[in-house]
Amino acid sequence: MRFRSTAGAALGALALILALPTSASAAEGPFFYTYSGLDGSPQTGVLADPPSYECVTLPEVGNPSSSSSAHSPLNHTDAYATVYTGPHCDGDSFTLRPHGGHASERLKLRSVRFM
Repeated sequence: MRFRSTAGAALGALALILALPTSASAAEGPFFYTYSGLDGSPQTGVLADPPSYECVTLPEVGNPSSSSSAHSPLNHTDAYATVYTGPHCDGDSFTLRPHGGHASERLKLRSVRFM
């Protein structure tokens, strides 16, 4: 009788573990970009371990009517980063390779997606 109780408890625990949600996938490492601060001075933004397969609108430059675009992206994540000229991954795009892909200040961006 004890064996049945123990086996039942073990199976219940296993079912509970299998039912728990897994954590979302993330690109590991930092993604850097430059934007203009309120006083016009260059500021460095960073996304640390950003989510994979999701569009990330850069918070400092997400509103085109009140800010200029970010520029000079540097991808030190372990994933490809596709940067977009518009918020919400709209507009023209350019892909940066993992582990050091970068572009000059001529490349303007407002959002990014990691794959």
